[in-house]
Amino acid sequence: MHYHHARARTSGGARGSRERTSLPGTAQRHGYNDSAQPDHDLPGKEAGPSATIHGVLVDVYGIGMLITGGSGIGKSETALELVKRGHRLVADDAVEIRQTSDNSLYGSAPDLIRHLLEIRGLGILNVMTLFGAGAVRNQMHISLVVKLENWQQDKQYDRLGLDEETTKIIDTEVPLLTVPVRPGRNLAVILEVAAMNFRLKRMGYNAAQQFTNKLTEAIAEDDFE
Repeated sequence: MHYHHARARTSGGARGSRERTSLPGTAQRHGYNDSAQPDHDLPGKEAGPSATIHGVLVDVYGIGMLITGGSGIGKSETALELVKRGHRLVADDAVEIRQTSDNSLYGSAPDLIRHLLEIRGLGILNVMTLFGAGAVRNQMHISLVVKLENWQQDKQYDRLGLDEETTKIIDTEVPLLTVPVRPGRNLAVILEVAAMNFRLKRMGYNAAQQFTNKLTEAIAEDDFE
């Protein structure tokens, strides 16, 4: 997606309300901890360094997910499907990121392209106009980075979920998930599950680790017998 835009700071805007959209077949908006962080400011947190990153920022089940990847990989199309499934768009193409005094990262869209999404073949869409105010947020805390890349036959991808990578944005390390893209994979559903799994890990439950522990115990029992 390539907008011609001026780099701008986002400092205001009405907070999107949770509401059902009137479009047929569109899911109800998913809201988590909306009251904990207003869209328009960062109470009690001093803004520090900033950067602009090429990608798409979405709110998926309350997880600020920054989707990155090469041009044409499907970032905007995935974001559109997520919005259709009830999640919220924060920024498309250019994500302005601010680091706060406690090393938290908050992303927003430049004023010129706020609420806009570009889909090849359709053009520029106004998500708030199409799906309602509940389909957008002005800013979001970034919790997870998802990198989309073309499936490489000779590359070994993590199949258990034990490998935990991070990437540095400004001075902050953020969890990184690499998702290979190939025909037939429903990226929106995969990213929804990634957000839910991330929430579970923060609550102390790790399915991959539990599986490994059970496997180790089973092997130990067989060796003992």
